[in-house]
Amino acid sequence: MAAPERTVVIRPRTVLSVLGLALALAVVLWIAWAARDVIAWIMIAAFLAMALNPAVDFFERRRLRRAHAAVLVFVLALVALGGLSYLLIPPIVSQVTDFSKAIPDIVDDLTRGRGALGFLQRDYQIVDRIRAAVEGDGLASVLGFTEAGLSFARSVVTAVVGAVTIAFLTLFLLLDGRRLVRGFLDLVPERSRPRWKRVGQGVYRTVGGYVTGNILISVIAGVVSTPVFYGLGIPYAVSLGVVVALFDLVPLAGATIAALVVVLVAVATKGWVIALAVGIFLLVYQQFENHVLQPLIYGRTVSISPVVVLAAVLIGASLAGVLGALGAIPVAGTLQVIGRELLEARRERVVAAGPGPPT
Repeated sequence: MAAPERTVVIRPRTVLSVLGLALALAVVLWIAWAARDVIAWIMIAAFLAMALNPAVDFFERRRLRRAHAAVLVFVLALVALGGLSYLLIPPIVSQVTDFSKAIPDIVDDLTRGRGALGFLQRDYQIVDRIRAAVEGDGLASVLGFTEAGLSFARSVVTAVVGAVTIAFLTLFLLLDGRRLVRGFLDLVPERSRPRWKRVGQGVYRTVGGYVTGNILISVIAGVVSTPVFYGLGIPYAVSLGVVVALFDLVPLAGATIAALVVVLVAVATKGWVIALAVGIFLLVYQQFENHVLQPLIYGRTVSISPVVVLAAVLIGASLAGVLGALGAIPVAGTLQVIGRELLEARRERVVAAGPGPPT
């Protein structure tokens, strides 16, 4: 016996609602993509505000008003950044200048197949291949250089504007962060407010702990590496220490990239023995950082699986480059907190519904 046919009636209102939602989602995604730089600045400012907020709470507990505490912490952060720049920028500029002056000699040795990197020309003819590629481009390479220069100038201006914007956004979030959170909670139904409050506290603990810990670990890496580079007689030690600290901000791959850069500089300037010693030191320090520093500093604030960390970093790097890799772990931690709270809410609903009828 054939089953009876079933007719599904879809109302025009349903179709229009679906189309409207799809159109609204497309518009939101388009706006987000067009304003991706501003959104990135807002996210960075939010992360920095979460990292500085414990200091604001500390001064607030000392009977200082919230606004005064926020301004004080912001000024202290700027003073610390300015002092660090004052100490590091002059030797960095001097060492970069010396390195640029040494480049012709390094290139000459490489061209003639001499020195620690001479095997690149002797065995693989790297210099000849690069020269042939440049000569093949001809005038286009000159025009491309001009275009690259303009692009670099635009990038510098954008970076300066972004830094100033992030600084003011961070200050405003420190001043009005609590009021914004309270305003958001007022929009949530009263029965859901405890759950949203737990989510906010979990996100704050995860993101703030990660940002503060990551900056502290990177500073330690730079401070520890610079004297070792000096002791081994590697030139440009301060610059290389800053390189180690900056790349150490990038999870997983940053320390490895920094080690490759430092080892290459050591090979080009001091030879393979010193380069091997530098590589061993950076390898040992990386293991110490992974197994001692990170568990000690992060503690229980950032409990994310290494697989999730790797996946998040790869996805973030593919979407937004270095900035995406830096923000990948805080975003993954936020999603983990939200997902855990959703699972807990579902478990509570199942328990409240009670056991089903007997089968």
